[in-house]
Amino acid sequence: MMQTPLILSTFITRAERFFPNKMVISRTGEQCIQRFTYREWAKRTRKLSNALTQLGMKHGTKVGTFAWNHHRHLEAYFAVPCTGAILHMINIRLSPEHIMYIINHAEDEILLVDAEFFPHLEKMAPMLKSVKHFVIMGDSKDIPETTLENVHSYEALLESASDEYDYPQDLDENTPAGLCYTSATTGLPKGVIYTHRGLVLQSYALGLSDAMGVCERDIAMSVVPMFHVNAWGIPFAGVFYGTTQVLPGPGFNPAVLLDLIESEKVTITAGVPTIWLAVLKELEQSPRDISSLRGIVCGGSASPKGLIRTFEEKYKVPFIVGYGMTETSPLVSLSVLTSSMDNLTTDERIDRRALQGLVMPGLDIRVVNENGEVPWDGETMGELTVRGPWIASEYYKDERTEEAFKDGWLYTGDIAVMTEDGYLKLTDRTKDLIKSGGEWISSVDLENALMSHDDVYEAAVIAVPHEKWMERPLACVVLNENVAEDDAKVQELKDSLKVQFASWWIPDEILFVKEIPKTSVGKFLKAALRDQLKEHYTKK
Repeated sequence: MMQTPLILSTFITRAERFFPNKMVISRTGEQCIQRFTYREWAKRTRKLSNALTQLGMKHGTKVGTFAWNHHRHLEAYFAVPCTGAILHMINIRLSPEHIMYIINHAEDEILLVDAEFFPHLEKMAPMLKSVKHFVIMGDSKDIPETTLENVHSYEALLESASDEYDYPQDLDENTPAGLCYTSATTGLPKGVIYTHRGLVLQSYALGLSDAMGVCERDIAMSVVPMFHVNAWGIPFAGVFYGTTQVLPGPGFNPAVLLDLIESEKVTITAGVPTIWLAVLKELEQSPRDISSLRGIVCGGSASPKGLIRTFEEKYKVPFIVGYGMTETSPLVSLSVLTSSMDNLTTDERIDRRALQGLVMPGLDIRVVNENGEVPWDGETMGELTVRGPWIASEYYKDERTEEAFKDGWLYTGDIAVMTEDGYLKLTDRTKDLIKSGGEWISSVDLENALMSHDDVYEAAVIAVPHEKWMERPLACVVLNENVAEDDAKVQELKDSLKVQFASWWIPDEILFVKEIPKTSVGKFLKAALRDQLKEHYTKK
C-alpha cells in the first residue's frame, strides 16, 4: 500500500476542495457573530502560517494559545502544526502559578492571546522565560497600551501576509502537532504531546456511526473549550468532514448556547455535565426550539440519570455519555446503543446511557486489579488501562511517566468495571474510591443515585476517616431552588439510597452545601471539598 503520511495539512486541502462554501460561524462578542466559508478560513490560516513564520516560527517551535473558542483559534489549530511547529493550547482557567509553569515548561516562544486576557499575561511577562512575541487576537487591529516589546495585532499581521503557503507534504506523521496539559487536581499539570497521526486517526474515529458520527451534514458546536483536550477533537474532525462549525466565543452562558442551537440549527454538541445541567435549567425556564439536535455528547464526570432522561424523553435528544482524558486525545468510549439493546425498557436504556459505553474501534482496554484482568461481570472493580494509536505513550519531560505508562499501557487512575455486554462503567478515581471495613464503595454510584432525585441539583461523595471502619462516605448535596434543607430531606435522600444499595453503602451524613468546588473544566474537585470539610469531619 502507498505510504502517504497522516498529516493535518490534508484537512485544509480537503475542506477547500470539497466544501469551500461550508461555514465557520464564530461568536466573538455579545452582539457579534462572524461567518467565514472554509475557502476564506483556509486563506486566513495560510496567512497566519506566513505571519508566524515571519516572527520566527519554525519546525518544532512551540506556539501557545490563550483564547476562547472562535475562528482565530481554529485558524491556529492548523496554521501552526501544518508547518511542523507545535500548538500549545493553554487552559485560561488555571491558576497564575500553573499558567506560568506550563508556558515555561513547554518553552513557548509565541503566544496568541485574546485581547481580554492580555493584561493577565502582561503581568506574568517578566517570569515567562522563553516568550519572544505576543500576538493579540481580536476584532480590532489596535494594540493595547503596554510597555512590552514585540506585541502584535493578529489582524494586522494577517493583512500584510500572503495567503499562499506550501505546507510540507513529506512531514513525518509522528511529528508533534499539539500540546495540552492536564488540569491538575493535585500537583503540577502534566503535558501531553499529540502527533499528526494521532489527531488524524482520532478524527476518523469521530466520524464513525458508532461514535459521534460527525459528517458533512452536521452543524457542530464545540462547547468544550478549545484549550481543553482539543475541544474533544470536534474542531479537527469538523474541518476534515466539511462540517459547519459553530464556535460560541467568549463568556458564553446557557442562554447563549441555547440561542445558538436554535438560530444556527446545531445538530451535535459536546460538554461536561455541569454545562448541560445549567442549560437544562435555562431551557425549562425559557423554552427554545432544540429539535435540530441529533445528539448531546457529555463527559468529564458522571452524568445524572435525571439529566439524561429529561433530554431523551422530554426533548427527544439522544444524550450520549463518553469517556476520555487528556492522555487519550480524548475519545475512548461512548454510550451508543447497540442492536442487542433494541428491546430494552426505558429505564434499562437510561441505565446504559449513564455508563461510559462501548470502546472505540482501534483501541484496546483492560481492567486490572491485584488478581490480574477482572471478569466482565459488572461487579469486579479494577484500574482501567488503555492503549491505541491516539493514546499518549509518555508525559512531556515529566518523571511521572513511570507511574502512568507501563508495558505499553496507560494506567488511567480510574476504577472501573466491565459489564457482561462489554460496556465500560467508571466507579471512581483511585484516589476517591472509599474503602469501608475492607469493602469498596463507589462514590460515583452514590452521586448518580443522589442526582437522580428530583430535588437534587448536584452531589459529591467523599471518604472521611472512621475509627472502626477506616473510611465512611460523606455526601455533599446542592438542592434545587426553593427546596428546604432540613432533617426530613436528609432522611428522604437516605431512604432513596436504601432501595438501591446495601446498608453499609449509605452515607452516615448528608451535608447541604451551596456549591461544590470544581476544576477548571467543570469536574468535581474532591480534594478541595475534603479540605473545606476537614474541620467538620475531624470533630466527629
